[in-house]
Amino acid sequence: MTTTTDKPSTGAPGDGPGTPPQSLLAGSLPRYFPPALLAAVAVVVAGLLLVAGSFSLPLFAIATVVGYAALLTVISTRVENRRKAKDRLVTTIVYTCFGLAMAPLLSLLWTVASMGIVRLDGYFLTVSMSGVTPSMDAGGVYHAIVGTIAITLFAALISIPIGLMTAIYLVEYGEGRLKQAITFFVDVMTGIPSIVAGLFVVALWMMIFGPGNTNGAAGAIALSVLMIPVVVRSSEEMLRLVPDELREASYALGVPKWLTIVKVVLPTATAGITTGIMLAIARVVGETAPLILTAGSSAVSINWNLFDGQMMSLPVFIYSQVRMGDAINYERAWAAALTLILIVMLLFFVARLISRFFAPKLGR
Repeated sequence: MTTTTDKPSTGAPGDGPGTPPQSLLAGSLPRYFPPALLAAVAVVVAGLLLVAGSFSLPLFAIATVVGYAALLTVISTRVENRRKAKDRLVTTIVYTCFGLAMAPLLSLLWTVASMGIVRLDGYFLTVSMSGVTPSMDAGGVYHAIVGTIAITLFAALISIPIGLMTAIYLVEYGEGRLKQAITFFVDVMTGIPSIVAGLFVVALWMMIFGPGNTNGAAGAIALSVLMIPVVVRSSEEMLRLVPDELREASYALGVPKWLTIVKVVLPTATAGITTGIMLAIARVVGETAPLILTAGSSAVSINWNLFDGQMMSLPVFIYSQVRMGDAINYERAWAAALTLILIVMLLFFVARLISRFFAPKLGR
């Protein structure tokens, strides 16, 4: 009597029934093959589109990605195995989605940089529009830079303590209906349109000081209404990421709760909290509608006093220049937009330095 012993299958996990066995040591594509294939597909697609006379950048990108993904999957299936082919296909999809997300950002940065660099120079950054008529080839954005920095810093001075203390309460102390109510109102404030925040502050200012009293402080309060919920949400999530073991170890040493929060919880979450604060500042630094209603839109001279008279800001300056419609005004608007982007990038750079300096040292 002859018995047969079934040989163990060497097929890759995930392969369907009836597929030929595949060894885990099957052939593999060289590392240079995917980029070489992508370049070859791009050349072929570009040639076909040029011959057909219908070349366009979006069509070229779509056809190249689809052709590359299909060919790479087929070739990987034949040379390697199905599992590796699926991995390469998903990797291609992930990189494609990343490219789709980055394309608008890169396009925006390139457009603003190419259009704004024409007029962006030392003169433009160091003079105001005082005494300059709209059609004159003169004037700069210094007064708007001063207004943007002053209003944003005052808004941050209001928002950061309130938002951080609220987040600490929600994570460390809050419970019951009060915590639920605060969470609900924070969520509601997150979705408030900026124009509503401006109208709220205008109504509040009119009740306290009377109509017509627009100034930088009113604009800062309007921005703080938009900034506080972002600070609360980001800080709350960062505080929740701090391990409970750190708190319990501190309590075991007899450290009171408030000191544990100050010395253990906050330093551990410093990097994330700083990033969240910078996101909140970036959220409000480009707001236009609330500042038009509260800080005014006709200031042309430098004003360092938040409580005295109208104060220009970069977003409002861009809006006012675009409304005028002349070529020189468009140049000023593009240069101001580039200045605003550079200021935001500088703020993020400073935030990274602060978070790195205050973050707890993990080395022994």
